[in-house]
Amino acid sequence: MFDSVVRSRHVVTAEGVGPASVGVRDGRIEVVGAYRADMAAHEVTDLGDVALMPGAVDLGAGVHLPGQELSRSYLLAGEAALRGGVTCVVVSPSPARPAITCADSLREHRRAAAGAAVPMFFLGGVSRGTTPLDLADLQAAGAVGFHCSLSDGGAPDTAALGDTLLRKVMAELTALDSVLLVHAEDAAELGSAQGPADQRLPRAERRGLERVIAAARMAGTRTHVCPFTAAECAALLEAAGAVGVSLSAQTCPHYLCLPAESLAPGSPAHACRPPVRSDANRKALWSALLAQGSSITSVGSGHLPARGLYTLEWSLSALWTASHRRGRGLRDLSRWTAGAPAELLGLGTKGRIAPGFDADLVAFDPRARVTVPRTDPSPYAGMELTGRVRRAWVLGHSKGGA
Repeated sequence: MFDSVVRSRHVVTAEGVGPASVGVRDGRIEVVGAYRADMAAHEVTDLGDVALMPGAVDLGAGVHLPGQELSRSYLLAGEAALRGGVTCVVVSPSPARPAITCADSLREHRRAAAGAAVPMFFLGGVSRGTTPLDLADLQAAGAVGFHCSLSDGGAPDTAALGDTLLRKVMAELTALDSVLLVHAEDAAELGSAQGPADQRLPRAERRGLERVIAAARMAGTRTHVCPFTAAECAALLEAAGAVGVSLSAQTCPHYLCLPAESLAPGSPAHACRPPVRSDANRKALWSALLAQGSSITSVGSGHLPARGLYTLEWSLSALWTASHRRGRGLRDLSRWTAGAPAELLGLGTKGRIAPGFDADLVAFDPRARVTVPRTDPSPYAGMELTGRVRRAWVLGHSKGGA
């Protein structure tokens, strides 16, 4: 007797998409069987043609809302995550109050996140004052990875790192067998353009990426550029593997869906750092993402309310709208948003529909049309998107849906 069974004609697994039944017991997936298999359960849900996907693992989302209590910020973020098909959030260490740069602040965030609707994991922040002991303490306290910036990507809480400290941190993280996420825009290249986003040229990403590759080559650290936006740097990203550097990258749906030429003057997307770039760059970024063996392995929401970016709720639909037009399927969507980020961080029970994995599931209707309200605070306000989250389960518990 299972706690629940969820059936769909389109269950998304690592092997493909097809009809199946998923049996859940004690919050874990126990069986993935035939669609019409006789599986007794306390609750049986048949989604029909609505797809069943692993819930998204959103990597590097900001959570803290300026002026709000930390616990309230986590409550709101969890609700938005569920509406957007995200069943696990990996929280950026900054900007936040307090910034997650030591074990004590991490514990404070964990307490504040205890009431959130979805599990919250945490990245440790690396600043100029970070010591090897700080890194070890953060990992012992539960940090699943680390984050640093080469410019203002963690402002105002984590200042830009120079090359010497970057190499030292990477060496320590190699010893800890952890991963480092890097905001790779170079501060020197940005210069005074660290203010208006539209003045931040792609060469800042190129120079920062060169610095990251040089440091990672010496230290052997697993490194993930987050976010990656400048398509002209894709060849440099791919070349890193040829010199033995374990380097991958993440981009965001707004970089793939919103060309700078089409942004309304008041669009929240103007606050993106790096900026939303030209339509030509957007198309080239898609080519880089879709290339065989691409080093751009994950796509995250880029949710950052401290800068006015509220993207958790609509990112999955926006990404599906654009990727489906390019002939990509639900398996790609699942790999970018769930499988790859979970694998990167070693979240061994997240990101897949398979026996032994957590029953974090999303009913996603790939044919549904939804118009984002014009009053919505996201960059997608007023847009018509394809694909809608109908229901979500977290550790086997139904969270309702549209």
